[in-house]
Amino acid sequence: MFHTVLRRKALGESVEQIKPDLIIPTGKRKGLNPSVASIYRALAQHEKTKAYPEAVETAHADFATLQQRDRSPAWSLSATHHLAVAVREQGQVG
Repeated sequence: MFHTVLRRKALGESVEQIKPDLIIPTGKRKGLNPSVASIYRALAQHEKTKAYPEAVETAHADFATLQQRDRSPAWSLSATHHLAVAVREQGQVG
């Protein structure tokens, strides 16, 4: 859908002209048109990605590192669980 927006914008059409021809394929708004604001947000994000490709690559690498860390056994327990264990242990000591 986004490629359609880019192609038609390049041909000189406005977002308002393109919007009625776009249909959301899945999710809660399936079958409806995206809002003009959503289309402009997507275009702005696309421009940011083009302007700062190294920042996008760094963000993707950082995200992949966090995912790997979160999957490792050392990070598998939630902070709530760690707190509950600490409180329980503290109660047993005193």
